[in-house]
Amino acid sequence: MSIEPVFLLRDKTYQEEIDYNFVKYALNHYASPRNVLTKLLENGQLIRVKKGLYTFGSRYRKRLISLEVLANLIYGPSYVSREYALQYHGMIPEAVYEITSMSIKRYKQFDTPLGSFSYQPINKNGFSVGVNLIRLSNYHSVLMASPEKALADYVYTREDRLKSVDEMTRVLLEDYRIDEEKLIQLDRKLLEKISIQYNHVNIKLLELAVSDLKYARIN
Repeated sequence: MSIEPVFLLRDKTYQEEIDYNFVKYALNHYASPRNVLTKLLENGQLIRVKKGLYTFGSRYRKRLISLEVLANLIYGPSYVSREYALQYHGMIPEAVYEITSMSIKRYKQFDTPLGSFSYQPINKNGFSVGVNLIRLSNYHSVLMASPEKALADYVYTREDRLKSVDEMTRVLLEDYRIDEEKLIQLDRKLLEKISIQYNHVNIKLLELAVSDLKYARIN
């Protein structure tokens, strides 16, 4: 009795996220792995996230799908940042449902069966500073911005350029509703490194606003 293709795939990986090259390898004894893949997608045994990237259907999953890992895989090189990373780090009170990332490539938006993923462009010089490899589980690690980096990316991608430290402080406390205690806990030296790499007025104002808040608390 032959084994169903979906179980062949399932037996060869502990990951929920798989790509076309893996499918070809796992089903290489079939005359046309591509035709088998088409049937797996039609039957809902696999879900197409984007061309060449798939997850197992709900009946065949061993564990939850990591949307953060998918964000890294869908468009890269990229790292999770801005609103989603700020929520992950407990910096903002609102729930964030779109997975927001930064990439050295141009802007992209992907609306998938598993959620929406957006990617804002960043220059290569600023890409790596403040990005960490975070272990989400025994099976998943993801490139994600630190709190400092995520906040810097958030103000960097604003459509407007702020004009003063006071205006930046108001934006942080009132518009973004970030708790002042959390701002004071940010790493000032890391913010300074990010500011140098980005060379953008909003991030320089962010660095100065955090510095002023720290100074005011001490004095």
